[in-house]
Amino acid sequence: MPTFSSSLEDALHKSLALAVEHSHEFATLEHLLLVLLDDRDAAAVMRACNVDLEQLRQNLKDYITTELDVLVVENLKEAKPTSSFQRVIQRSVLHVQSSGREEVTGANVLVAIFAERESHAVFFLQEQEMTRLDAVNYISHGIAKRSDMSEPRPVLGAEDHDETDDDDAGFAEGEADGAEGALAQYCINLNAKAIAGKIDPLIGREKEISRTIQILCRRQKNNPLFVGDPGVGKTAVAEGLARRIVNEDVPEVLHGNTIYQLDMGALLAGTRYRGDFEERIKAVVKEIEAADGAIMFIDEIHTVIGAGATSGGAM
Repeated sequence: MPTFSSSLEDALHKSLALAVEHSHEFATLEHLLLVLLDDRDAAAVMRACNVDLEQLRQNLKDYITTELDVLVVENLKEAKPTSSFQRVIQRSVLHVQSSGREEVTGANVLVAIFAERESHAVFFLQEQEMTRLDAVNYISHGIAKRSDMSEPRPVLGAEDHDETDDDDAGFAEGEADGAEGALAQYCINLNAKAIAGKIDPLIGREKEISRTIQILCRRQKNNPLFVGDPGVGKTAVAEGLARRIVNEDVPEVLHGNTIYQLDMGALLAGTRYRGDFEERIKAVVKEIEAADGAIMFIDEIHTVIGAGATSGGAM
């Protein structure tokens, strides 16, 4: 089970103390975000996403002082976290656990806050054009909205190049990209995995997979979207469908179709600028359109929304 970093533990205690200081019965996400401004990890992410920390601090202080009168209770000794506060903490723990790491930091909590879209905390962050994808890009790949704060991170298996060879290396990489093909580079063929016996039978998801097949067979609006908490088996439904296609246990219209799973890690790895991501995703879409009977499965699709945009909007 992941543990909280010492700085995050301190931030959680301070957010509850801040609520008590204002005689607020509950500690809200706004209390939490205000305290995270002084957390080293969370503040570093916000700075990389071009957030004016002092402006955000003032906005949060004004909101807490003037808009939370309904939470005021006299002679308050202890504040309780709101349900949204608790969801954010639980979500950050689940994300860290699913990624195989052992410590939850303020940066993880900051990313988890974005799921609470109706909160003023998210409103104030979006007001400064910060999105969840901006935070994830910096935490995972060192890609900052501020170019002077980007942290180039080597890709495993990549060879080192001298600075003088950058142009030649870029040209060679472009040739390799074209030769191998975007689908081979950035997608996983789930049909091939099923044929190789690497996909287990899908159990207890007949309703979901039948609905997926029904949507895919439409002439229009044939894009199913799987929604659910981490670990409930969204990816397993796509893999189970690939297995059924291989076994021809699907309607005739889906016979011979191939499911390609977009590998977000490979797609983002090594992208120095936002235009790099756009070029890769366009190349994948172009090859998908050209392929006969191809179905693209985008895992964690929420990380794609907004990628490549300069103002936080959709791509």
